[in-house]
Amino acid sequence: MSDDRREHSLNIRKPYLDLITRGTKTVEVRVGYPKIRRMAAGDLLRFTSGDTTLLTRVTKIVEYDSFEAMLDAEDNDAIGDESMTRNELLTAIRDIYPADKEALGVFAIHTELTA
Repeated sequence: MSDDRREHSLNIRKPYLDLITRGTKTVEVRVGYPKIRRMAAGDLLRFTSGDTTLLTRVTKIVEYDSFEAMLDAEDNDAIGDESMTRNELLTAIRDIYPADKEALGVFAIHTELTA
């Protein structure tokens, strides 16, 4: 019997990869590109930053209409550095994704480290 889980790969900035490695960042924020829309709970997700990779498992994916709606509903400490305020998180996310990308849909990808 074949394994139905798929593996996906995403590039990520090193500070955020470090937070995932420490287990404090468990929610990755992305916009609705086709590759993101193909992910499902149970899939494997490999994060890459330079030569460093980390394999995680997707536990849940939630779609929102905006970054603000996502930040209202999700644990902000699980998205970025726990010292960041909500406004700092929003600014950091919007620095990566301008309004035309946000219009594609906002995805909160919940992950856990694999054993």
